[in-house]
Amino acid sequence: MSVKAFKLVPAVEREMLMGDKARINIECIECCGKNLYIGTNDGSIYHFLLEEKNSPDEKTTFTVTKQLHKYLSVRKAVGELKAASALNRLLVLCDSTIMLVNMMNLEPIPTGARIKGAVTFTLNENPVSGDPFCVEVCIVSVKRRTIQLFLVYEDRVQIVKEVFTQEQPCAVAVDGHYLCLALTTQYIILNYNTGASQDLFPYSSEERRPIVKRIGRQEFLLAGPGGLGMFATVDGISQRAPVHWSENVIGAALCFPYVVALDEEFITVHSMLDQQQKQTLAFKDGHILQDFEGKVIVATTKGVYILVPLPLEKQIQDLLAGHRVEEALVLARGARRNIPKEKFQAWRNDKENTGRQQMGNEVVRNLGEKPLQVELGTHIVGKPPYEKAPDCK
Repeated sequence: MSVKAFKLVPAVEREMLMGDKARINIECIECCGKNLYIGTNDGSIYHFLLEEKNSPDEKTTFTVTKQLHKYLSVRKAVGELKAASALNRLLVLCDSTIMLVNMMNLEPIPTGARIKGAVTFTLNENPVSGDPFCVEVCIVSVKRRTIQLFLVYEDRVQIVKEVFTQEQPCAVAVDGHYLCLALTTQYIILNYNTGASQDLFPYSSEERRPIVKRIGRQEFLLAGPGGLGMFATVDGISQRAPVHWSENVIGAALCFPYVVALDEEFITVHSMLDQQQKQTLAFKDGHILQDFEGKVIVATTKGVYILVPLPLEKQIQDLLAGHRVEEALVLARGARRNIPKEKFQAWRNDKENTGRQQMGNEVVRNLGEKPLQVELGTHIVGKPPYEKAPDCK
């Protein structure tokens, strides 16, 4: 059964980005607060301001204002963009080099500090340096079978570690001292501080694009064999059942309690609470799907769209209205820290719908720490407690 968890809303359309320049394509995106950055194949960076507007009829739109368009000195495709807001810096990967530019005027920093020889890179969102005036950057190096770790400051970079792998790395995510790596034929967890490694499961980088995504403290989401979205901790174990994707998934994002996946024709939404597919949206020619502080953004080569989550309390209400009590209880349990209890109390006072009132009573009664259990006639439905995932802010 489907749940309407997200609405797909246009944000940046083709005319605003490239006008009549048919050969300009979107290569990467970054979003930090209201600041949206787009990198293109002609060596350009665009800066937009996003303003979300909600009308009384619950229709969400975005007002987008172009702030700046900047050509890099190298007219090659911008491969990746990462914002380091604490430093007021945007890290830009272009032509195997990571440059530092000012987030507001997109000007390169005067010192010219940069990291050379990068294939791809990521930021450590659980840093270990203890220095608030830098960010930790991990790159897949152009050197064979090499990962490098850097400290990046406002005006300088410092290499702190070089790690060698048994196979060529294709993708990386970082949490603390742990690297989750997609190698040529398998995924592994590697502690770069101790050198200890843990094999996860095999996959072929020649057959499909690897997905390695940090989804919370010491936990990652990976594109596994057989079209499975697999969860793995830094200890090399899975605390959640996998979700069933298509074989050709090219991107994944997290917006609690949902995992969103993108393939060539669809966006699919699975629940992290029961691993069931909840929603499917048609979306052709998509090639980027990412989440930024709870904002899920998807893009084609010509436009950018935002997946706006419907309030969790409305999703639960809709499930109750459809007499889907079991699903409502699972969602209520998983979202109990994200939804004010007063929302559930209101259902108990719904005098016009005694069925909803009764189910509201059941939900409220089961919001405590005890395992969920609701009696429906003579049938008892029990659900185990679920670990709370990161909040979708």
